[in-house]
Amino acid sequence: MKPFLRESGIHRSSFVAPMEKGLIQVYTGNGKGKTTAALGLALRAVGHGLKVLVIQFMKGNIRYGEFESYKKLSPYLTIKQTGRETFVSKTNPDPVDIKLVQDGFALAKKAIADEEYDIIILDEINVAIDYGLIPLTDFLHVLDTKPGGVELILTGRNARPEVMDRAHLVTEMVERKHYFKNGVSARKGIEI
Repeated sequence: MKPFLRESGIHRSSFVAPMEKGLIQVYTGNGKGKTTAALGLALRAVGHGLKVLVIQFMKGNIRYGEFESYKKLSPYLTIKQTGRETFVSKTNPDPVDIKLVQDGFALAKKAIADEEYDIIILDEINVAIDYGLIPLTDFLHVLDTKPGGVELILTGRNARPEVMDRAHLVTEMVERKHYFKNGVSARKGIEI
C-alpha cells in the first residue's frame, strides 16, 4: 500500500471498485477543461481495458489531438464527430447542424441501449441541449432509462438543472483567467 494511503488509514479497497454500476457525470461551467477532464477519464478507463465511446456534438472536420490519438488506442477508444468545422448559431442553427446533432443523438441512444461500451462520453451534449437541438425531455428519458452497466459522461457549458439533478457527480469549471483574452489563439496539442 502506498505510504499516503497507509498514513491516512485509507485502504485501497475503500475507493477502488470494479465497474458494476454505471453512473452519470457532468462536467460543465464556463471554464476550460470539460472535454479534457472527460478524455482523461477515457484514457484511465482504456488503461484498465474498458471500452469507451466519445461522441463529439457540434465538432467536426478539425483534427483535434484526441481524434488523432484515438486511432492508436482502438478498439478500446472510439471517437465519432457529429458536427462541422463552423460554429453553430444558437438563434438560427443551420438545418445541416440540426441534422448532424440529431444523427449524433441517435448514435448515442443506440450505443447506450446496446451496452457495447463501458463508458460513453457525450462531449458538448449540454450545449446541444441548451441550443434546443436535442429536446430536453428526450434526453432526460435517455438518462432515466440508461442501462446500469453504462457510465455516462456529459460535457459542455450550461448543463440544465434537470440533467444535473439526475447526475451522480457534477463538476463546474469556473474561469478565473484565460489567455484567450490576451490574444492567445487556440494552440495545437493544448486546445485542439
